[in-house]
Amino acid sequence: MRQYETLLLLSPELNSDDRKGILDNLTGILSREDGSLLVADEWGMRDLAYAVRKQTRGYYIRLEYAAAGDTVTELERNIRITDGVLKFMTVKLADTFVPQEA
Repeated sequence: MRQYETLLLLSPELNSDDRKGILDNLTGILSREDGSLLVADEWGMRDLAYAVRKQTRGYYIRLEYAAAGDTVTELERNIRITDGVLKFMTVKLADTFVPQEA
């Protein structure tokens, strides 16, 4: 498993229930595909540097997770077909992920 980070830019027109539904759907995909969510960081509503799909504001969410490459492919496929997601970007943070023992 590798460690990844995905940054999502959501439409400002989504209410909090819709944003929570999108986040629950993506975390469900991670758990179903044997990945593990490490951090779900909501940055909130921000002004954009340039208009994206005629929107000048957007809601940012950062997901940090450990998963296999196939899981990332499935996650990105679902992000692409989800209404309300304006943009996203996935970055590999580490080649190997070792869970910390508590």
